[in-house]
Amino acid sequence: MANSVNDKSIESLISASKSLRLSLQKSQGLGSALEKAGNRFEEINQRLPSLEAAVRPIRADKEALAAVGGHINRAVGPAAAVLKVFDAVHGLEKSLLSDPRSDLQEYLEDNAVADDRYLSNLKKSLKGLRELQDGEGKANLDGGLLEAALEKLENEFRRLLMEHSVPLPMSSSSSLGEQACIAPSPLPVLVIQKLQAIIGRSIANNRLEKCISIYVEVRSSNVRASLQALNLDYLEISIAEFNDVQSIEGYIAQWGKHLEFAVKHLFEAEYKLCNDVFERIGLDVWMGCFAKIAAQAGILAFLQFGKTVTESKKDPIKLLKLLDIFASLNKLRLDFNRLFGGAACIEIQNLTRDLIKSVIDGAAEIFWELLLQVQLQRQNPPPPDGSVPKLVSFITDYCNKLLGDDYKPLLTQVLIIDRSWKHEKFQEKLLINEVLEIIKAIEINLETWIKAYEDASLSNLFAMNNHWHLYRHLKGTKLGVLLGDAWLKEHEQYKDYYAAVFLRDSWGKLPGHLSREGLILFSGGRATARDLVKKRLKTFNEAFDDMYKKQSNWIVSDKDLREKTCHLIVQAVVPVYRSYMQNYGPLVEQDASSSKYAKYSVQTLEKMLLSLFQPKPVRYGSFKGRQTSGKFNNGVTDLRRTTSAVV
Repeated sequence: MANSVNDKSIESLISASKSLRLSLQKSQGLGSALEKAGNRFEEINQRLPSLEAAVRPIRADKEALAAVGGHINRAVGPAAAVLKVFDAVHGLEKSLLSDPRSDLQEYLEDNAVADDRYLSNLKKSLKGLRELQDGEGKANLDGGLLEAALEKLENEFRRLLMEHSVPLPMSSSSSLGEQACIAPSPLPVLVIQKLQAIIGRSIANNRLEKCISIYVEVRSSNVRASLQALNLDYLEISIAEFNDVQSIEGYIAQWGKHLEFAVKHLFEAEYKLCNDVFERIGLDVWMGCFAKIAAQAGILAFLQFGKTVTESKKDPIKLLKLLDIFASLNKLRLDFNRLFGGAACIEIQNLTRDLIKSVIDGAAEIFWELLLQVQLQRQNPPPPDGSVPKLVSFITDYCNKLLGDDYKPLLTQVLIIDRSWKHEKFQEKLLINEVLEIIKAIEINLETWIKAYEDASLSNLFAMNNHWHLYRHLKGTKLGVLLGDAWLKEHEQYKDYYAAVFLRDSWGKLPGHLSREGLILFSGGRATARDLVKKRLKTFNEAFDDMYKKQSNWIVSDKDLREKTCHLIVQAVVPVYRSYMQNYGPLVEQDASSSKYAKYSVQTLEKMLLSLFQPKPVRYGSFKGRQTSGKFNNGVTDLRRTTSAVV
C-alpha cells in the first residue's frame, strides 16, 4: 500500500513540473512580445507629435465629427461594391488576357459575362477607377484589363484577315481582256462569323472604327498587291512627261484593260466581302468601308490618268484615244453606278463625272475642228518629191476609222451627249456630212497644190499619185461607199490621164533624141554617120542623166503604181535604145572615146529606170519621259504641226 502512495506522488510531481515548464515558456514568450510591443509603442510615441502637427489643420470638433458619421456609413456600401467589382475583374484577368486564337467562338461564349448590362455596370465602376489614375499614367488600375482584352480581339481580327487575304493570281497583262470574270475566293463562313463576333464586341465598347481601320488597311493592301503585277507605273505620268497622246498610245490601250480588270475582278469582290462582313451594322458603314478600300487601292489613280490624257494638247490621234477612254468607261458604266453609286463614294463619283465630261468635250471639239484644220493646210506648199502628202494619207485613213464599226457608234454617242448638254438635237447625217466635207476639202487642197508646182512633170506625177491614192485606198471602205462608185471612178480616170501626160511630157521625149534620119544606108558616108550617132547619143545621154537625176528624188508611194509607172517608162525608152544601139552602136564602139557615147548598156539603162520613185525610209521619234516608260513611235501629231509636212 505504501508503494502505491509513492507512485502517485511521483506522477503528481512530474505533472507539476511539466505545468511549471509550460507556464515558464508562456511567460518568456509574453515577455518577448511585450518587449517588441514596447519598441513599437516607443516608435508610435515618437511619431505622434509629427502626426498631430499634420492633422492639426483639418482637425474638427467632436460635434462636427459626430455629424459626418452618417455620411461615412452611407459610403461604406458603394465602396464595398467597388471592391467586389475589383475582385471580379481580378478573377477575370486570366481569361481576359488569354489568347483567343485557339477558339474565338468558345472564348467569346466563355466570357459572356461581358453582356451589355454587365458591361454597362462594369464600365461605370471602372470609370471611377480610371479617374483615380494620375495624369502621368504611371500604372493602370485593373480597368486596363478590358482594354487589353479588346486589343487582343483586334489583333485576332487583323490576323484572321491577313491569313485569308491572298493577292489574286493572274495571267499576263496582255491577255487580261480575254480572261473570264473571276474574283478572289470569299472568306470562309467560319472566318466571317468570327470577324462579325469581334465587330460586335467592338461596337459594344465604342471601338468599331478600329476594326474598320484594320479591315481597310489589310484589304486595300491586298488589292494593291494584286494590281502590282500589272506594272501600273504609267498611271503616275504627268503631262510634262510626254510629247503628245500618240507617245503614250500603248499605255492608253493598257489602261482600259487594267481598269476593267480592277473593277470586275477586284473591286467587285471587295464590294461583296464588305457587305458580308459588315451587313449587320448597316449600309452606310459597309459602303463607307468599301469606298475607303477602293480609294486607297488605286481607283483614283486610274481616273486621274484618264484626266491627264484629256488635258494633253489637241491633235486628231487624241480624238481616237478619247473615244477609247469613253468606250472603256461606257462599258463599265453599270458596274461604276452599282459599286460607286453610294454617298460614301462621292469623291470617286465626282472624278468619274469630271473625266467623262472632259472626254466628251475634248472629243467633240477636236472633231468639229478637223475641217478647219484641213482647210488651213491649203496655204502650205505641196511636197517637193511629188508624193502623197501626209495630210491626205492621214485624213483618208482617219475618216475611215471614224466611220468604222469600232469608232462610229462611239463618236455618234459622244456627239449626241455633247449636243444634249447644249440643248441641241443631233442627227447621224451631221457626222456623215462633216466627214464628206473634210474629203471635199482634201480634194480642193490637191487641186491647189497641183497648180503650185513650177515643174509640169512633177505636177503630173503628184496628181497621178494622189488621184490613185484616193481611188485605191477608199475603194471598198465605209468612206468609199459614202462617196460612191462614180466618185471613185472619176479619180481612177484622173490617175490614168495624169500618168499618160507625165510619161508623154518627160520620158516619152527621150526616144526622139535617137533619130535615124541621115543614117539610112549611111547615105552621107560612114564618117558622117558616126558623127551623127555620137551627137545623138550624147544628146540622149545628157537628157537621160538630167531627167534621171531630177526624178530619182521623186516618189511614188504605192508599190503597184510605182512598178507600173517604171515599166511604162522602160517600154517607152528601152526598146528604142536597144534597137538604136544594135544598129548604130558598132559605129562608135570602136572609137577610142566610145564610153563617152555608148555610156549605158541596155541592161544598165533598164535597171536604172526600174529603180525610180522609191520611197525614203521613215524615221520616227521616241518618247523620252520616265525611264520606265520605254520608247514609243511618234508619227503624225497635230494637223497644225504637219504644215511643212503637207509633205
